[in-house]
Amino acid sequence: MGLTIVTLIISILLFFVLFFGIGFLLNMLLRMSWIMAIIYPVVTIFIVDNVRFIEYFTNSGTAFRELGTHFANLAMADILILSSGFTGAIVAGVVIRLLRKNGYQMF
Repeated sequence: MGLTIVTLIISILLFFVLFFGIGFLLNMLLRMSWIMAIIYPVVTIFIVDNVRFIEYFTNSGTAFRELGTHFANLAMADILILSSGFTGAIVAGVVIRLLRKNGYQMF
């Protein structure tokens, strides 16, 4: 069963809203405007790769080679969905900075 355009649009919106919300909350609680944009690549690695985290330290050559292979074999739909999540994380940082600049003190 292939990915329909409706599923793609819903997935893009879902990832954007999900990572905007998580990023907004983390930025508000930790008072670091770009925390989710920094954490997002690690989250993307966990989504894309199926290698255990400890193998990046114990068997790093094979683990990073496999990670590169997985990233190179991503479909365009997957790239769009993952990049919309990163966009949501960046927009959350921008919104927090604008709110703080305009005088809103969150926590």
